Amino acid sequence: MSNTSDTNTEDIIRPMHCELHALTRSDGSALLTQGETAVMASVYGPIEVRLQNLRIDKAHVEVYYRPKSGLPSVGDRLREQMIRNTCETALLSVLYPRTAITIQLQEMEDNEGLIACSVNAACLALISSGLSMKFLIGAVHCIVDANSDIILDPNHRQSAEAVAHFTFVFDSVQKSTVALHTSGKYTIGQYNDALVRCKEACHLVFQFYKEAVKKFAKVL
Repeated sequence: MSNTSDTNTEDIIRPMHCELHALTRSDGSALLTQGETAVMASVYGPIEVRLQNLRIDKAHVEVYYRPKSGLPSVGDRLREQMIRNTCETALLSVLYPRTAITIQLQEMEDNEGLIACSVNAACLALISSGLSMKFLIGAVHCIVDANSDIILDPNHRQSAEAVAHFTFVFDSVQKSTVALHTSGKYTIGQYNDALVRCKEACHLVFQFYKEAVKKFAKVL
């Protein structure tokens, strides 16, 4: 069973579209597009865990990221680690001891904001799976351009002359920063401005989640 959801983000972030339960053989899945960036996420678990990963107090969480083509790079492995840590923070993994929860991410198209799209796709797949979570997670990407202006959720053309990139991940309860990825050169002031702008925009991501789940529930 699948459902499609779109939302108008008032030109603050690029339009988002998702299809929940896009894969039938996973415990939860979501195909998410943000602008022209697209990621497929699937969740398997709780499932049997390998002995070397067994935890008696909580589930072992693992993330596998697959690029659009070729083998995973060092950057992809770093992206995997960030998303794994973020998802593990959000999950109530203590409810699933001696098991494994696996999240697989497949890059479909990269037109900037790939980390944010991957985090949001993973969260939607976890929602689809029904696993218990402490809070939802929402990611927003922004850049500082050559004129020192902050542009939220830019496309590839807008990012061509960016001097710094920021991806912030927030929780849905306190809107606190759960994870952060930066690159380039920036000042403390630019960092603080980017944080404020992204925090203001994250409510659009959480609102999108609500709309997607409501429409999916109607289909069910």
